Amino acid sequence: MRNTDPIGFFDSGVGGTSIWKEVIQLLPQESTIYLADSENAPYGEKPEHEIIHLSKKNTERLLGMGCKLIVVACNTATTNAIDLLRSTYPVPFIGIEPAIKPAALGSKSKVIGILATRGTLTSKLFSKTSGLYSGDTKIIEVVGNGLVPMIEKEEHNTPEMERLLRELLKPMLEANIDFLVLGCSHYPYLLPKLKEIFPPEVRIIDSGEAVARQTKKVLEENNLRNKENKTPLHQLFTNVDPQVLCNLTEATKNGYQVSYLDF
Repeated sequence: MRNTDPIGFFDSGVGGTSIWKEVIQLLPQESTIYLADSENAPYGEKPEHEIIHLSKKNTERLLGMGCKLIVVACNTATTNAIDLLRSTYPVPFIGIEPAIKPAALGSKSKVIGILATRGTLTSKLFSKTSGLYSGDTKIIEVVGNGLVPMIEKEEHNTPEMERLLRELLKPMLEANIDFLVLGCSHYPYLLPKLKEIFPPEVRIIDSGEAVARQTKKVLEENNLRNKENKTPLHQLFTNVDPQVLCNLTEATKNGYQVSYLDF
């Protein structure tokens, strides 16, 4: 393993690019490889054994490409598979899970909302984290049925998406939450719509910045930071039509390589 080797990322599609963007902004010298497993999106509706199988498959592909560290840029894969990945493979792993702790500690109304996939909300890790930090805070959990497929089709700024969001989020609006936790890496692409739906005093938080900071910390702890002053290479792969991935990352403008890959 060399310091100049890339950081690997995988997600059940394009959503994890919201995490990837935070990492490359904080660590501009690092090269990256991103796998968008859109063919199998969303992971959140799949059984645990299938989520684990897909997570291992993606990990092995990234290791085969020489990645020195892997960011599991998917809440569902993190909450269902990261412990197994860490005990099976010889590289550091960074996970992503809903930011319940800062929401619960910061809430004045003691009512917070979590928008996530079914796979995340029903996982053992989510249950453990929720139990640790909820305390006297009421948590309104909403499964984001239908959101990921629409984002995968680049339909996140449509009137249909707004109608679906208003229907899903009605329990949170009625409960007067003051924090909304985004529990899926696809959901930051919904921020413009969410800010229209919720009053301005509702704080919306996701895990992107925290994941980037943790990635930097783990690279430094393992002496894996790239110290060479060369232009990094960012390669993004998807197993469906690459156009949505191109558009969301503004690949042409930014010089990123986006390709189809059968994995």
